[in-house]
Amino acid sequence: MAERAIDAATDVSRTIGEVAGGLHAAVDRLTAAIDEARKPGRPLATVAAITREAPLASLFVAFLFGVAVARRR
Repeated sequence: MAERAIDAATDVSRTIGEVAGGLHAAVDRLTAAIDEARKPGRPLATVAAITREAPLASLFVAFLFGVAVARRR
C-alpha cells in the first residue's frame, strides 16, 4: 500500500514538473512577443504613446470596447 502511494506521489510530482516546464516556456514566448511589440513603431508602443497623451480618452475607448465585448455574450 505504501509503495502505491509513493508511486502515485512520484507520478504527480513528475506531472507537475512537466506542467511547470510548459508554463515556463509559454511565459518566455509571451514575454518575447510583448518585448517585440513594445519596440518603437510597433502596436504596443503606439498604444502606450496615445495613452500617455490622452489618458481619459483612452479609458473611454477601453470602456466602450469592454461594453461591446460584454454585449456580444
